[in-house]
Amino acid sequence: MSLAVVHTRASLGVQAPGVSVEVHISNGLPALTLVGLPETTVKEARDRVRSAIINCGFTFPAKRITVNLAPADLPKEGGRYDLSIALAILVASEQLQGDKLEEYEFVGELGLSGALRSVNGAIPAALEAQKAGRILILPQNNQTEMTLLDPGVAKVAGHLLQVCAFLQGEDNLPAIEFPTHPPVQANQPDISEIIGQEQSKRALEVAAAGGHNLLLIGPPGTGKTMLASRLPGLLPPLTNEEKLETAAIASLVYNPEEDGGFSRVRPFRAPHHSTSMSALVGGGSLPRPGEISLAHNGVLFLDELPEFQRQVLDALRQPMESGEITISRARAKVRYPARAQLIAAMNPSPTGHYQGIHNRTPPQQVLRYLSRLSGPFLDRFDLSIEVPLLPPGILSQQNHTPTLRESSAQVRERVLIAREIQLKRAGKINAHLSSSEVETYCVLTKADAEFLEEVLHKLGLSVRAWHRILKVARTLADLGGVEAIERRHIAEALSYRSMDRLLLTLHKSLA
Repeated sequence: MSLAVVHTRASLGVQAPGVSVEVHISNGLPALTLVGLPETTVKEARDRVRSAIINCGFTFPAKRITVNLAPADLPKEGGRYDLSIALAILVASEQLQGDKLEEYEFVGELGLSGALRSVNGAIPAALEAQKAGRILILPQNNQTEMTLLDPGVAKVAGHLLQVCAFLQGEDNLPAIEFPTHPPVQANQPDISEIIGQEQSKRALEVAAAGGHNLLLIGPPGTGKTMLASRLPGLLPPLTNEEKLETAAIASLVYNPEEDGGFSRVRPFRAPHHSTSMSALVGGGSLPRPGEISLAHNGVLFLDELPEFQRQVLDALRQPMESGEITISRARAKVRYPARAQLIAAMNPSPTGHYQGIHNRTPPQQVLRYLSRLSGPFLDRFDLSIEVPLLPPGILSQQNHTPTLRESSAQVRERVLIAREIQLKRAGKINAHLSSSEVETYCVLTKADAEFLEEVLHKLGLSVRAWHRILKVARTLADLGGVEAIERRHIAEALSYRSMDRLLLTLHKSLA
């Protein structure tokens, strides 16, 4: 046989399109030619594969070898094709039987000794192989990811010789070791550790219950970052489907074996304010997921919000609404999920204060500082809450009343009940309701609607703000176990509009 075909998978976003590795061996000057739109790392497979085949005791054919990666218009990168190319060469040169090749797909990078090294995007590849009716064979170091899938979806191997022995029927590949007990997660920060700030804790509970975006405004050292870091502990655990989605995205950018495995809790991503646009929303010549996609099904926390570049923040506006982001490049177009809950923290002025004895900033400078954030971006926050300095005496008294502060577990119980109500009613949490669903599930009496419209007119808010206030009011009613939205729910939802009131106060002071 001088022709062999081996099936493998490319990595394109969270997709894993199929690739056929076709190898033809013919007479002629010894050479190995790779075609099918390979980039540099794929072309380097020529030397890796040759050394691996020789070091495993096989003969590298001294003939003309043509390797075609089909389809030819699909960009291909990385060392994930090494194993497939090596097997196809061995089958085409009749050193290996190819009877079982149609039953399996192969993904893995080869070391010069023939050892298999892990690849990114193993979960999407295994799922797509399963849909095609095949079993994926991949490196041993990708075993952690495979434990999230059903048994029998994939097999692992540590060396090229193991795979060859398996295809020859001489040996079986080791079974994937599934954990018998759920992994123990490190203790998460607890909300009971925060002193005071009861209104901010309440806003955090509302944000957790409805999946709302939250903006924390306050002077330095008031606990904004502490509050944000407690949010994952208030959220419900990941469902099996969410675990798989989150792990599939994470597998595109890091190796779980080297990074301590996949976390079973919701992701919490906190990029620095110097983060570039491509790092935050995704990008590159062959696109990679950004922080907002890595935070999918979890929390994206942006600290020191005005210090981010304005165009970087504005790039978040569309994915915050749609829950996904599409990145188009000349060579590829990929779509990543981006359904993350956004939590941000900021100082209200360059000095950190805008009122009181600590204020040293005139209103013009405060407005100039806040103008770093565009109005449409601020419109994406359902809640904005002021986190003030603690009143005198609370620190000296806190040692005497530590048991009075609720724990994250107690708050999470109420959050879970409220989310169950939302899912039973609309099949989704309140933050994800569409405009038509808001009209259906967030009905107000005529008097309450007129009251809310009057307040919005005074604050100069948009129709988007109207919908977001209604969603928050719906969540407050769910937390209270009330079927209909009442005036007190609307009033509390309006109290979580601190940024609007701050901007209105500053504009009035300059009028």
